[in-house]
Amino acid sequence: MTRKYNFSAGPAMLPQEVLEQAQAEMLDWNGSGMSVMEMSHRGKEYMSIATEAEADLRDVMSIPENYKVLFLQGGASSQFAAIPLNLLRGNDSADYVNTGAWSKKAIAEANRYCSVNVVSSSEDNNFSSILPFEGWDINPDSAYLHYTPNETIGGLEFPWIPEVGDTPLIADMSSTILSRPLDVSKFGMIYAGAQKNIGPAGLTIVIIREDLLGDAMDICPAMMNYETHAKAGSMYNTPSTYAWYFSGLVFKWIKKQGGLEGMGEINKRKADRLYAAIDDSDFYKNPVEKEFRSWMNVPFTLANSDLDESFLEQAAARGLVTLKGHRSVGGMRASIYNAMPEAGIDALIEMMQDFEKQYG
Repeated sequence: MTRKYNFSAGPAMLPQEVLEQAQAEMLDWNGSGMSVMEMSHRGKEYMSIATEAEADLRDVMSIPENYKVLFLQGGASSQFAAIPLNLLRGNDSADYVNTGAWSKKAIAEANRYCSVNVVSSSEDNNFSSILPFEGWDINPDSAYLHYTPNETIGGLEFPWIPEVGDTPLIADMSSTILSRPLDVSKFGMIYAGAQKNIGPAGLTIVIIREDLLGDAMDICPAMMNYETHAKAGSMYNTPSTYAWYFSGLVFKWIKKQGGLEGMGEINKRKADRLYAAIDDSDFYKNPVEKEFRSWMNVPFTLANSDLDESFLEQAAARGLVTLKGHRSVGGMRASIYNAMPEAGIDALIEMMQDFEKQYG
């Protein structure tokens, strides 16, 4: 069987080496006579898997000791409500940055629980750039500042981390976590859905500073209370056991690639090559200003949109799949997460060049 190059924004391509290991362990994990999917989440076998996965993630990301790592369910979208429910801490306002579709969803949900101050919005420039931090309308009394470092749909990415002093900085890193080194200590909380750079869909990782726990609103459900899960070691209820196990395998795979420094070097090469192919052509175009282009999600349009379906058909014939852009943006989108090999980028570029010769 020949595996395809899957450019899906998520659920996304997973490392073949990890898939093969999971396949080998499917019926019998480590001589236990059980599949991981059959194990009690409180049994000694599974507890060893969960503990090791958390330790590896802490190691890979250099997570400080005063941060809790939670393995939750509900997707990153559930955190849009959980964040104000947990982190307003008696305040009635929070700062948000609007850089695209996922920022807007987070803002809409937070508006149910507090007054949202949009400190900066890229909507006026069609989400093609990010306004300089000096021009942001920061509220110094805000409970926290929330932003989306990488917008999966529009391909707009922050090249810097906002410096907000003592205000907790909250980041939705669903489509950029584990792609390069990161100073976790700059954040009050980081959260991410697993289905892009971590593992299978169904798991959400929350990395939260301990001092932000324990002051949730009275109306906050137990299942959305970070303190509940922190005290229970993410075992308050049955977690997404298989996704947690599989993610642990991915963390070990990242270590083999040279950790986040190694992943960052690989990911930069991949993004640079694909953007160069787009920029060197009059047939393809990326809508984002160069300084703010995503390493992980590369949207591009063809000179003639009538050719979109032909492009997708020819790409699929070469084993290059799920390149269709999000319905709200159109065109194409290549999501090139950690598991996408450099050979996949080369194959896409070759196909793009051949297509341009045919129709350009």
